[in-house]
Amino acid sequence: MKKRCAPAWENEVNRDQKENVDKVLVVSRDVTERKRAEEELRRSEERFRALIENSSDAIALLSPSGVVLYAGPSTERVMGYRNQEFVGRRFFDLIHPEDAERTMSLVGGLAQKAGHTVRIECRIRHQDGSWRWTEGAAKNLLGEPGVQAIVVNYRDITERKTAEAEIQKLAAFPLYSPNPVLELSADGTLTYFNDAAQQAARPLGKNHPREILPSGVKEIIKVCLSTGKSTTGLEFALEGRTLSWSFFPILVSQVVQCYAFDITERLTLEAQLRQSQKMESVGQLAAGVAHDFNNILTIIQGHAELLLAEETTSPHTLEGLKQISSAAGRAANLTRQLLTFSRRQVMQPKILDLNEVVGAVTNVLNRLLGEQITLQCNYAANLPPVLADLGMMEQLITNLAVNARDAMLGGGRLIISTFATEIDDGYAEGHPEARAGHFVCLGVSDTGTGMDEATLNHIFEPFFTTKEAGKGTGLGLATVYGTVKLHNGWVEVESRLGMGSTFTVFLPAGKADAQAGPELAEKSFVRGGNESILVVEDETALRGLMRGVLQHYGYHVLEAATGNEALKVWEKNAAKIDLLVTDMVLPDGAGGNDLARAMQKEKPLLRVVFTSGYSLELGDGECGLQEGLNFLQKPFQPLALARTVRCCLDNAR
Repeated sequence: MKKRCAPAWENEVNRDQKENVDKVLVVSRDVTERKRAEEELRRSEERFRALIENSSDAIALLSPSGVVLYAGPSTERVMGYRNQEFVGRRFFDLIHPEDAERTMSLVGGLAQKAGHTVRIECRIRHQDGSWRWTEGAAKNLLGEPGVQAIVVNYRDITERKTAEAEIQKLAAFPLYSPNPVLELSADGTLTYFNDAAQQAARPLGKNHPREILPSGVKEIIKVCLSTGKSTTGLEFALEGRTLSWSFFPILVSQVVQCYAFDITERLTLEAQLRQSQKMESVGQLAAGVAHDFNNILTIIQGHAELLLAEETTSPHTLEGLKQISSAAGRAANLTRQLLTFSRRQVMQPKILDLNEVVGAVTNVLNRLLGEQITLQCNYAANLPPVLADLGMMEQLITNLAVNARDAMLGGGRLIISTFATEIDDGYAEGHPEARAGHFVCLGVSDTGTGMDEATLNHIFEPFFTTKEAGKGTGLGLATVYGTVKLHNGWVEVESRLGMGSTFTVFLPAGKADAQAGPELAEKSFVRGGNESILVVEDETALRGLMRGVLQHYGYHVLEAATGNEALKVWEKNAAKIDLLVTDMVLPDGAGGNDLARAMQKEKPLLRVVFTSGYSLELGDGECGLQEGLNFLQKPFQPLALARTVRCCLDNAR
């Protein structure tokens, strides 16, 4: 087959003098290659134009100074500018100020390197005024005759940048979380853990986070991925700490993400709160029982004492009355301990040196402990004073010592220590009953049998005892607890089976110049009088007893069972009433404090003696009450009633 060619014809016509054609010269040459080249060039231009016009990237030609020489049609789609708005502008003027210097440096350096390419990422102002992240490549084609420009291809990556920022934000959550975050594959392989997981493992004596995962974790993962459901709140105890685990399946990637929280402190606080609430409830019950029981004891003991004072009573009857009075006294002591536990006992605080209190009690303790137990006292020098009730402190030390003695049946050592300490906020956070400040401490340690955790949870509850029936009341440590609470302190206990126990009492440090209440001298003889006294008491038998005692001492007695009755009696007899004797709690809601204030408003010089089975009501600003002066703690004896009434009346003058 012959190759086809594309001839190109050229002719030359010669004419004579008369302009007639003399001859014709015809020349032919092959221009096939040129035509093919021209066709290829046309097609190439069409392809380039199609590429430029349909490219998803924007294309621009820049001069070395950054002026836009050409902008492809995609410019309007990517950046919002029409061609006539974009061409002729200085490209760098559209770049974000924070990116301009870096971008100009890249392009300026590129202009000096023919044929080189650089990658550019910067923010460019869109035609709508917003900033758009772009990335692209710039190539130096300044030396190409047909281009003579820097060619820039760029695309809008704003959405990608936003997504990357979100991913980084999400990635930062496990990275910087203070709690362990882990990821496990379907077969249980640990594929990720954060620094917190590593740090959580070390205090537990583990080298790797996989060692702190709960038991049965592979089965948990299997269930999560098969059901698509999460497992949360799985508590796992390890080396004295408790971790709460939650597992969340990511079905798309077939992994399970798990999060752990150390809830040891929270569980401790919850347990202590429950214990505190339980103790408060028991205290309220104990106080209510003691209050009502004290009324009954006052009646029993009062009448017994009155009969004992009768000269005509037979010896046989006298012995019975003494037994009744003695039993009532023992019962009163039990109710006193109940009231101390419930923090409703009357306090007579004064400045005390705890070293002196311990020293005074040791004589008694040596007899209580016996010969098989060695008593050791460690006294701190320069110990700050405490504002406390002396009797309660002595009882507290005695109760702790007796409790220690009973734990050392085969003998041992009892160590009583005093020391001062300062509690900071960090310590207080880990001990809910504690608070920051300066404290004087009493430590009582023994080498006895110790206690397990179950026993420790109940030791301060009234009537709880580990002794045999009839060997103890179960009120010793309950009284300690109540006494310390009354003094705004707290008790800490450390004990292990076979290792003995240590009780540490924390009492607020006082000041040496603090004011203590006046002490009243005991008197065996009480003078009577002829003043008029209004007795307000809802217990009929007790009211009758009080009336009889006061009349025996020569007083004129008016009486009422409720606050409202007392006000009616007051309206008729206010001028002649010299003294009000009232219970702090009255059945019609009008308390003894309110009743006294109402009467003293009319008669400011009216004297008042309060009685109560417990001292809960003393919190109503009545800090001036003093037992034996204007307050009687039930159960009281007839002589105490007569003495207090006389003392109160005499102090009015």
